[in-house]
Amino acid sequence: MNQPYAEVIGDPIAQSKSPVIHGFWLEKLGIAGRYDRHRVPLDGLADYLATRRADPNWRGCNVTMPHKLAIIPLLDRLDPLAAKIGAVNTVVREADGSLTGYNTDAPGFLEPLQPLLEQTHLFRMARVLGTGGASRAIVAALAERGFVLVLAGRDPAKAQAMLDELTAQDDHHAIDLAHFAEPTDFAFDDRAQCLDLIVNASPLGMTGQPPLAFDFTHAPPGSVVYDIVTSPLDTPFLKDARAAGLQTLDGLSMLIGQADVAFERFFGMKPPRGFDPELRERLLA
Repeated sequence: MNQPYAEVIGDPIAQSKSPVIHGFWLEKLGIAGRYDRHRVPLDGLADYLATRRADPNWRGCNVTMPHKLAIIPLLDRLDPLAAKIGAVNTVVREADGSLTGYNTDAPGFLEPLQPLLEQTHLFRMARVLGTGGASRAIVAALAERGFVLVLAGRDPAKAQAMLDELTAQDDHHAIDLAHFAEPTDFAFDDRAQCLDLIVNASPLGMTGQPPLAFDFTHAPPGSVVYDIVTSPLDTPFLKDARAAGLQTLDGLSMLIGQADVAFERFFGMKPPRGFDPELRERLLA
């Protein structure tokens, strides 16, 4: 059928929720287009792009593991944010057939935090757990919004190298992830004008993965706890945060936010976000 289409690529790809999100928005807007999923093995990535580049109906693709880094040398240009982060999760076919790489994880992550970020704070600190690809986008995004970062990983040296690469200040901290597993009696600043985030940017707690060991005595009063895991959506980390009386954000918040940016680049229209509750119901069905 001669209609515009986009897709998500990766290996494996069957678990991706992106077709549900984009398909929902196409339906609501009445756009005669489609959004598919396509399994692309690592050794087939170059051939895939060569074939799609020649198709004027192909608007681009979202990119999941293991291609977020491997796809970069196959593109014609990189958006500055994607270049800084060093990872691409969205490829757009331009009118001349050239391919541009973007990273929508950073704006997608920040989207549900916007009401907080619009406020003025005495101090902003984020404890970011994990040093993988998603963490790179989150670290870059938060550093630009004035957060002091505590980046925790199994290898603190890797965490420090990431901070050195992605941030301009030297007041950030890299520590061992195990530090947060044990209780603390630290006296946190409890002023209401402080913004504290605790972000699980790791796969820990995801279905099939080990749990995330985090003792909530490490959470300052009023912290916002954000888990980017989407399966399960309500992770033990988020349940423990609510039990501690803290506000939480789940992984669908970031997933929908990053899809919003990609959808507009693919199909030229802003998605109808007034239907987010219905979209969430469909994603959870």
